[in-house]
Amino acid sequence: MHDVKTSEPADAALPDATLPDTALRVPTQVIAYEAPAPREGTRSLAVETPVNLVYGSVPYAVMMTSPADLEDFAYGFSLTEGIVAAADEIRSARVEAGEGGLRLLVDLVPGRLREHLARKRAISGRTGCGVCGIDDLAALPMAAPRRGEGTRVAMAAISAALAALGDAQVLNHETRAVHAAAWARLDGSLAAVREDVGRHNALDKLIGALIRAGTDPAEGFLVITSRCSFEMVEKAAHFGAAVLVAISAPTSLALDRARLHGMTMCAIARSDNLTVFAGPERLILS
Repeated sequence: MHDVKTSEPADAALPDATLPDTALRVPTQVIAYEAPAPREGTRSLAVETPVNLVYGSVPYAVMMTSPADLEDFAYGFSLTEGIVAAADEIRSARVEAGEGGLRLLVDLVPGRLREHLARKRAISGRTGCGVCGIDDLAALPMAAPRRGEGTRVAMAAISAALAALGDAQVLNHETRAVHAAAWARLDGSLAAVREDVGRHNALDKLIGALIRAGTDPAEGFLVITSRCSFEMVEKAAHFGAAVLVAISAPTSLALDRARLHGMTMCAIARSDNLTVFAGPERLILS
């Protein structure tokens, strides 16, 4: 849920993230059954909150999220949903309390708002599965082709990013219930990390932070702690990332989309080993 502070100034423009606080976790009394006897204690539960995204006073979707970095979420979700093509098409995003949750009010530039309202899909009850509400196979998300060949990444940089990501997952250390998405520089140092109860949301929040900062997709690579489904690949492709590294395995459709987008996909990734499923030519071994 934070931007990783380093001595390098390159990411100074990254928007500040909401640091984990008491609003993101709830202390709960539990009984742990373990030898030699049951033990009472307290555990932190990750807060999960319904967030209604609203464009031009018209509700669009309800997502179950961690209530942090919601402005980043508005930008990233809007981009990866195809509602906007760039950050400057969003004039503002603000959060207000709603009945039973939060409302995320996104103000689009007039032309983009008209286009959005003209093509608005009814997605009642959407909860972050990625394609709920789509009633035609032709409507499956598809990112535009990436410009250029994308960057090449050293295996050592991927190892360094994976090694650093564990300590960067602040909320997950306490709750063991959230996913993370990280942007790594080409040397493997982490520029930004976002956490959320939803794997899609974590990636959207990260992408939102990156496009707000004007980050060049060729300057790094994405790392996610969840399984790599096709929606995660599509979101990465919408941002323009050439390299996606996942802790868990990909699905068959995710691999098909990675190949279609010319993306390098590394999965089942640990700091000392990984499996390359697509795009090995983009990796630097030594």
